[in-house]
Order: sequence, then structure tokens, then C-alpha cells
Amino acid sequence: MIFVGFGLLMGFLKKYGYGGIAFNFMIAVFSVQWALLVQGWFYHFHHGRIHIGVYNLLTAETACATVMISFGAVLGKTSPVQILILSLLEVPIFTATEWIIMELLKIKDVGGSITIHLFACYFGLSVTTVLYRPGLKDGHKDEGADYNSDKLAMLGTLLLWVFWPSFNSVFASSGHGQHRAVIHTYIGLSSCTLTTFAISSLLDKRGKINIAHIQNAALAGGVAVGSAADMMVTPAGAFALGCIASVLCTVGFKYLTPFLAKKLKIQDVCGINNLHGIPGFVGAIAGILKAGGGRSAWDQAQYQAAAIGVCLGIAVLGGTVTGFILKLPFLAQPKDEFCFNDDLYFEVPEVEEKEEFEFTNKNNANNNQRLKLPV
Repeated sequence: MIFVGFGLLMGFLKKYGYGGIAFNFMIAVFSVQWALLVQGWFYHFHHGRIHIGVYNLLTAETACATVMISFGAVLGKTSPVQILILSLLEVPIFTATEWIIMELLKIKDVGGSITIHLFACYFGLSVTTVLYRPGLKDGHKDEGADYNSDKLAMLGTLLLWVFWPSFNSVFASSGHGQHRAVIHTYIGLSSCTLTTFAISSLLDKRGKINIAHIQNAALAGGVAVGSAADMMVTPAGAFALGCIASVLCTVGFKYLTPFLAKKLKIQDVCGINNLHGIPGFVGAIAGILKAGGGRSAWDQAQYQAAAIGVCLGIAVLGGTVTGFILKLPFLAQPKDEFCFNDDLYFEVPEVEEKEEFEFTNKNNANNNQRLKLPV
């Protein structure tokens, strides 16, 4: 999911495919190693040593996932150095936030609707708000997808979709907890996917489907089911969560993302607010309604609600501070005209458009000549 799913999904920009996939690769390997050390110091530091096992690798991957999500907000607008600094700062802030929420407040959030998706989304949105570019307020010629890049991103969506049940269930209690988490996540994703096809078509005047909606909103159900995945949410409840997340996510891509960019100066390149932020709230509310544990249901619900506030507060503050650090001149932020283009950082094969044009014309001429031959 981290290396292939997120990587391909980040490759949707028509001239930033190398950057989306390769920089995802770069910061993923860095974030996992860095998280092993940071989380090891928080949780597994004994007698001057950090103990590392498979469980630690899994928790490091979740920290890495938060960086991947936040990266989506600034995709194509940041230098490799800025991205590494983002990872360097976000991992310890996330780890501290997770420790407060999970260890002190002791909330239930097996799929990370709060700790991963809400935190990562509003951390990333805070960063991109500070890095606001007035020169991009009317868009950029390269900020878009083409037929091939969208197909690549769709492959990323399919891979993420298939593995999301394991993502939501890996930290659930073995047995019934994991069983419920897998089933609920699959049902939520399925209902979400079908709803997305319908809503995307309804939102278009010609009744056509927007592939960007399918690439993103089809995953929103996995986010929305996250907090309550291992609880007694029931299959019907998971189905409803998937439908709600799909509608909100699709409408968000259609109307909310342009509004945030124009009115609030939040330039969210990948629309992480729609896929992770809004469905994250849906999942958090589901967790409040269904939460149980050592406390009474009412007490646990209050702690679940408090965790949302703690998460958002730290995410916004941490993201804002990180944004100001990333604005430092020596971190080589690319100029507006070089955004969303691989040419600045990669050796890109040159496409001889003139030769292609001549080749096409020659083929057309030959075809026309054949049509003139007597039968």
C-alpha cells in the first residue's frame, strides 16, 4: 500500500509522474526508518536500546502513511529537500499525538480514522496553506492528468482498495475483532465504490463519470469505517458509512476543493481533505457512537470526542510551524513555472512532437492514397 498503492496514485499528474512515484518512494523509505527510531524511543526504549520487531515495522508504516497523505497536499509544489524535512518533522509530531490519544486518552481507533487520516489531512492542509502560491490561484498548465497518467493512478486505487481491509484489521484483537474489521471494511468499500459511480454520473450534466472521483472516493469507505471497524457496527452500518463517505467525498472534489483554493487559499493538490479529512470525521463520529471498553459507553464517547480536538489542534499547529520552516529560502522551493513538472529534478526522455506529427501525417496520406485505389 505504501510503496505501490500510494506511489501509483500520486502519479496522476501528466508531467509529474516521475516526481509523484519516485519522491513517494524516497520519503517512504526515509519515513519508515525514521519512525522506527522515533517510535522506538517513545515506546520500546529499554536499558539504552531500542527493540525492533515486526510489530514495530507495522507501526512505523502507519507513521509513514501519515506522511504520504500530507505529501498529497503539496505534491508537485515542493523540492525533494522540503519533502524530506516534512517527513523529518511530521513523524515525531505524529508519534507524540498518537501517544497522547492512544496511551493517555485510551481511545478506540483501530483503523486510524482519527490518529492517521484526520491528523495527516489537517497537518498537510496547514502546511499547504502556509506555502500558498498566489501565482497558482488560477491553476497551472501542468496541474492536471491525461489518459495514461489517470490509468496509472487507477491501478494505485485498485491496489489500495484490495489491501485496505488488512490495513484496518492488522491492529485489531485477533479472532472476532479482526474478523469484524475485515468484513466491515470490505462492505464499506464496496458500498462506497458503487455509490461513487452513481454520484459522479449524477453530478455531471452529460451523465459522464469522472475517473478522479473513482480513484479517490471509492476508497473513502475504508477511511470512514476505520475507527469502528472492529466494533459492533454491523454490516448494515458499514454499508451506510461507505455510502455517506462516498457522497461527501465526491461532492467535495466537485465543489469544496475549488472553493478552498479560491476563498480560503488552501491549494490541496490531491484533494486529501475529501478522501481523508471528511471521511475521517465520519469514522470518528461512528467511533463515538459505537465505542466501548473498560469505561462506560458515555465516558468512552467523551474521550473519543476529546481525541478529535486534540488531534486537530496538534495537527494544525504542527503543520503551520512545519510550513513556515519549509518556506526558508535555502530549502529550494521551486518557482511557480516549474511546479508539476519532472524536468526540474529528473532526466526526462524528450518527445519529438514534430516527428510524431510528420509520422501521423505520412500515415494519413498513405491511408488516403489507399482509399483512392480502384477496387
